[in-house]
Amino acid sequence: QPVRIRGLVNLALIAAIVASLLASAVWKPGIAFDILGTRLELEDAVRNLALLAIAALSVWLTPDEHRQANGFTWEPIREVAKLFAGIFVTIIPVIAMLNAGHHGAFAWLLSAVTGPDGAPREVAYFWFTGLMSAFLDNAPTYLLFFELAGGDPQVLMHQLSGTLASISMGAVYMGALTYIGNAPNFMVSSIASENGIKMPSFFGYLLRAGAVLIPLFLLLTLLPVAPILHWH
Repeated sequence: QPVRIRGLVNLALIAAIVASLLASAVWKPGIAFDILGTRLELEDAVRNLALLAIAALSVWLTPDEHRQANGFTWEPIREVAKLFAGIFVTIIPVIAMLNAGHHGAFAWLLSAVTGPDGAPREVAYFWFTGLMSAFLDNAPTYLLFFELAGGDPQVLMHQLSGTLASISMGAVYMGALTYIGNAPNFMVSSIASENGIKMPSFFGYLLRAGAVLIPLFLLLTLLPVAPILHWH
């Protein structure tokens, strides 16, 4: 039997997803809405609507037999959506505590990532961001520590580029330590379990991943081949 790819219309829809994301980053009309105290920029609202429309087009244009042939079901994405909705909701008070600075519950964290001279400790940013990323997902964790480091993109991309790199590497690398550190981790586990493949438990996966990855993170921290991280 020849190998064939069906549902090629989805390649065009993937391109549309990338285009909508890029457009929302470039287009800045300066219009925003206040929704229950949350500021929503027009470009973000248009992007979100475009993504929903693209998803609807994919469901409509892709024949059901293609999904059936792939063993596709909605259960894994429902499971992931519930988990990460809970994570994003519960992170709201964490952001509020971080915004309180030295007067909030996370004053100790601010002191841990900042030297006596006020300079950021890049190694501390790497490890604290990473360990929190493993249990809170890397996207909200990146946001938390980005704000903790000042939240000014121009400063973090130039004067504090090492700090931004430390936050980015910690959030991305250590998200692989648990099932919930990255949404794809949990998605793969859910899909495998649904198809009868036995997967390690949460802590079983943590032990296996940690045995491989934590020594590598220590090497990244200590070896001179990783000049991006500096002790203060």
